[in-house]
Amino acid sequence: MDIQFSSKKLEKIFNSEQLLKKEFGEQAAKIRIRLAVLKAAPCLAMVSTSKPERRHELSGGKKGTFSVDLKHPFRLIFEPADIPVPRKKDGGIDLEKVISITILKVEDYH
Repeated sequence: MDIQFSSKKLEKIFNSEQLLKKEFGEQAAKIRIRLAVLKAAPCLAMVSTSKPERRHELSGGKKGTFSVDLKHPFRLIFEPADIPVPRKKDGGIDLEKVISITILKVEDYH
């Protein structure tokens, strides 16, 4: 998949090992692994819903976004970047057609 970032600052951090470690400490290694998995997947449906990635769609105020697990309780939060967002007939997001995502943040949303 194609990976974009919600800001130039976040892109700079995620593209620098040194800045990633400075900003996220022990999470940096997991972030790198998850980014590699996301980049290697041809579409969002191909990212595992089982551990260790555990891709899942968020709900409530975060509806339309997804996350993958980092070191508990942190998650890498992202959203489809395809415009328009591919939809199924029932209105849900068609994960097989999502080929581009935007990384939003690393967060403990619990």
